[in-house]
Amino acid sequence: MQYVTLLSSDRSEHVGARVASSSGANQIIDFFEVHQHGGSALPPGLEHSLSNMVEWIKNAAQLKDWANTVLNQAQKGLLPSQLIKNESDCILLAPVPHPVSCRDGYAFRQHVEAARKGRGVPMIPEFDDFPVFYFTNHLAITGPGEIYVMDKALERLDFELEVAIVIGKEGRNIPASRADEYIFGYMIMNDWSARELQTQEMKLNLGPAKGKDFATSLGPYLLTPDELSDKIIPSSVGNRYDLTMKAFHNGTPVSLGNLKDMNWTFAQIIERASYGVTLYPGEVIGSGTVGTGCYMELNLTSLKDQPVWIKPNDLFALEVDRLGRLENTIRRANS
Repeated sequence: MQYVTLLSSDRSEHVGARVASSSGANQIIDFFEVHQHGGSALPPGLEHSLSNMVEWIKNAAQLKDWANTVLNQAQKGLLPSQLIKNESDCILLAPVPHPVSCRDGYAFRQHVEAARKGRGVPMIPEFDDFPVFYFTNHLAITGPGEIYVMDKALERLDFELEVAIVIGKEGRNIPASRADEYIFGYMIMNDWSARELQTQEMKLNLGPAKGKDFATSLGPYLLTPDELSDKIIPSSVGNRYDLTMKAFHNGTPVSLGNLKDMNWTFAQIIERASYGVTLYPGEVIGSGTVGTGCYMELNLTSLKDQPVWIKPNDLFALEVDRLGRLENTIRRANS
């Protein structure tokens, strides 16, 4: 299943899914609208799940068969045409617009080495001891579209090319050997970074703060694990995935990596995050930045003679195999 959250005509949020039509065009099924028009009998008491992705995830086991029935009806042409929308006509939000929390990992060695080099410090040996993460602002989540950024955050504005998971069921002290069972789905993540602010505050050794908390983009789709079964690279410490990751600045390719290069798996990050702590459905965890997946790294290597940063009105896009293309346009905020 490829889930989405879309903005309806009355500006409310609806849970839906992406489906390919017989013509090959990408289309969106609005589950709320299907229920409203009697397109399929919803399990009783679950109406609240149709407008809140976190609630959908909590009730996914009860909703799965209903959602599959709806998609099968759509593919067979059995749903009224007004319930099926062209993706180009829809306003997609972050698949999980209101996550319970948002952690971001630090799982790619190449990025960690480059980040530390940029701060004038050597690679830290503890990287190999345990996966680390920080909490970012789960109330500043965006999806595709425009992002309004204040002047100070526009000083050396950077992208970070990542993949994020969403926790699908409650768990505590989850071993890495079983942690993949707790993943509801995968999506693209852009951990926007204001490098000037970040450079200043990192000198105080407290981790990212204002340099990160103004925006994190997710989307456009949330893919369930079965959609990636043929991309799995299994191991005893959790699955890796052979997914090509790309970034484009105003249409120009600027970064290329692969999710399989994570030095720590999502399962290991879940094990660490859940130690002595309960994880809940709807929590988001990012992979951290793939190697070369930000200008901070590229400006130290291939672009060192002419550093590049993101400016107002620039269009920035991230692509990951199967997960789609996440496009954002940067705008200068007035206040």
